[in-house]
Amino acid sequence: MNTAHSDKTAQLIVIGNGMIGHHLVEQLVERGATERYAITVFGEERHLAYDRVHLSEYFSGRDATSLALSTADYYAEHGIELRLHEAVTAIDRDASEVVTPQGRYRYDRLVLATGSYPFVPPIPGNDRDGCLVYRTLEDLDAIRAAAQNATTGVVVGGGLLGLEAANALRGLDLDTAVVEFAPRLMPMQVDSEGGELLREKIEALGVQVLTGRATQEIVDGEASRHRMVFQDDKVLETDLIVFSAGIRPRDELARDSGLERGERGGVVIDDRCLTSDPSILAIGEVALWQGSIFGLVAPGYQMAKAAAATLVEGDETFRGADMSTKLKLLGVDVGSIGDAHGDRTPGARMFRYLDPLKQQYRKLVVSSDGKRVVGAMLVGDNGVYDTLLQYYANRIELPADPAALILPAGGEGAPTLGPDALPDTATICSCHNVTKGDICATLDAGATDLATVKGDTKASTGCGGCAALLKSVVDHELAARGVEVDQSICEHFAHTRQELYDIVRVEGIKTFGELIEKHGNSEPHKLDSSSAPRLGCDICKPAVASILASFFNEPITDAAHIPLQDTNDTFMANMQKNGTYSVVPRVPGGEITPDKLVVLGQVAEKYGLYTKVTGGQRIDLFGARLEDLPDIWGELLDAGFETGHAYAKSLRTVKSCVGSTWCRYGVQDSVGMAIRLENRYKGLRSPHKLKFAVSGCTRECAEAQSKDVGVIATENGWNLYVCGNGGMRPRHAELFATDLDDDELIRTIDRFLMFYVRTADRLQRTSVWRENLEGGLDYLKEVILDDSLGIGSELEAQMQRVIDAYQCEWANAISDPEKLKRFRSFVNDSRPDPDIIVTEERGQLRPA
Repeated sequence: MNTAHSDKTAQLIVIGNGMIGHHLVEQLVERGATERYAITVFGEERHLAYDRVHLSEYFSGRDATSLALSTADYYAEHGIELRLHEAVTAIDRDASEVVTPQGRYRYDRLVLATGSYPFVPPIPGNDRDGCLVYRTLEDLDAIRAAAQNATTGVVVGGGLLGLEAANALRGLDLDTAVVEFAPRLMPMQVDSEGGELLREKIEALGVQVLTGRATQEIVDGEASRHRMVFQDDKVLETDLIVFSAGIRPRDELARDSGLERGERGGVVIDDRCLTSDPSILAIGEVALWQGSIFGLVAPGYQMAKAAAATLVEGDETFRGADMSTKLKLLGVDVGSIGDAHGDRTPGARMFRYLDPLKQQYRKLVVSSDGKRVVGAMLVGDNGVYDTLLQYYANRIELPADPAALILPAGGEGAPTLGPDALPDTATICSCHNVTKGDICATLDAGATDLATVKGDTKASTGCGGCAALLKSVVDHELAARGVEVDQSICEHFAHTRQELYDIVRVEGIKTFGELIEKHGNSEPHKLDSSSAPRLGCDICKPAVASILASFFNEPITDAAHIPLQDTNDTFMANMQKNGTYSVVPRVPGGEITPDKLVVLGQVAEKYGLYTKVTGGQRIDLFGARLEDLPDIWGELLDAGFETGHAYAKSLRTVKSCVGSTWCRYGVQDSVGMAIRLENRYKGLRSPHKLKFAVSGCTRECAEAQSKDVGVIATENGWNLYVCGNGGMRPRHAELFATDLDDDELIRTIDRFLMFYVRTADRLQRTSVWRENLEGGLDYLKEVILDDSLGIGSELEAQMQRVIDAYQCEWANAISDPEKLKRFRSFVNDSRPDPDIIVTEERGQLRPA
């Protein structure tokens, strides 16, 4: 028998490492349960817990790592033993042990988080090759493999998961059909009117919809692999079939060990998530609470919290969960709130709005006295979902004309429900059960922006459906606390960085002096171009310098601009802890010739520099004295190098793998594209530093999904990811566009970068900018891909001006004797700084 963590007395085993099982682990860590229990987690899959809500994105470039909810290091750091790819096959309640193929493990407390499995209707032929299910990453791998030799695909099941599966098949370039037994799609969420509209919108996307069809058998096809025979003897031929006809609880362990189960399955639990055996708990889709199984993430998370409280003797219990949902399926908005059909509310009254031209359907269900929302249904537009949900969840009394709630925006008498009308108990994020009161507490504790609130509360980090409401509440509550949401860059300018950028762009202002004279808070009659920079501060001067460089790209070392620069930009090198500087020449795409490698070695040896290969695939030379910088760069420029902008808020590197040139898995020339991108954008100044990567296939050796701009090769072109970063708060980049050809990729990146440069705040990374961008990624796609603002050509032209104006800053400085005068340690003495002392370590010099 195996007994993990023998130094702790109580053994806690969690069976299941899905979204709910992992959330339980997080709750246990937060509540200090690792001091009380030795925790072991068993996961049947080989992957760490991953985001099933966005599972379909696996087909558009995301992998198990980018979908992962955590890391193995997280478990190790908290002393939790994680045993992946080890299925529990039995529970021996008499011995208080679980059994796996690897052995037996003792427990004092046990949590079942085994989830559910996809229901496959008992149709003859359902086990044929090419008949698959849509549930796990392994399932998706099987679907992808089967799709390689297929042209058509059918999904059996027209519910939520079925439409997700249909979207996945469509993403694999298959002619797709959906077969549903009920008379309409999503029968649990929408009525006949909503179902008909949903059908029209999905068919308009090229997906065939067959409702009211019961498959009798699956046999060999004539033109395709399979023939589906329906109850009316009609047939449909297809190469691939995916069953997504509902789920069933994974309760076989409970059944075999004698735990109480429901008549139709599911482990019976009470409010504390305890089963009929008080040492065993159950959460998520395997658990049956008061006759109901909850198939959404948010109720599972709430169960996880209740179970964690039970395990540490807390008071929190599970009291049921709202099954309201806001979805985007195949690009179509669908919303369902409470008693959407009105069949559970005696005397319910209904209001309906249908716009057949805009293809929008809204239904409002109110109580018999007309005072409360009891349900709602939305198809084609979820614009009023947040408002209706708050009326429903918080029992807010309806206005005199309830129908106004579902009329188009701007309709006469349409009421608004602002954040001030919500009580502190109002749930803003149902996935993590974050209330308005929780958000207020975070703001009272010092949070001053949306990103911090998200990090502290986890609000909007689940399904993301509450993003707009969360931003509204945060902005309102900041203002209510007297925190003026004033984006003025500093006391010298009553403007945001974006406003200053627009002023520079529209008026063609080229110096700080002219900008502060016309638009700054100072005394204009005392200003001239030489004195103006002294009137600024360490906030506005570098910000304006960046704006001017982003638009005109004049040398930052020119007399008019040099007073604006910080130390690193002034000397075009990063100052190190001992007063020396780093030298980082550009190595586009990480490709470098032997001759250039030799030059770097010779320069490092000559000037006594410490050398290190960086994560961005270039070589840093550390320890250069200020007065040596011009000579060092003179030798590097002669060898064909140019400045690497390691000191600047600009493009740093474009990392690449070897791609199709060398790698047997590569499908595109990633090195060539990386070099092209780096040479194109190397002169672009931006609000924050930028890092790119290009991978030659989905194996992702260049780690493109952790970069501001990530490019991954496909057989049809390039997938583009944006707004990722490493650092203190790592973020995965998000898939932005797929299968772009070379020119489309360049054009899209041009627009994306220039829109970021125009609209971001000072020192704001692309990831934070995207988090605070109203409308999020969808809005960004509309602006960049669909050109919704009509500025696409302007952004491209502006980028081209920056590219055309590029010149190596070090080459410019070395050619000007006046600029070279800056490179000395003392104004009145040419000797080097005597306080710089170094010592030797591992054969190289480092600061003493």
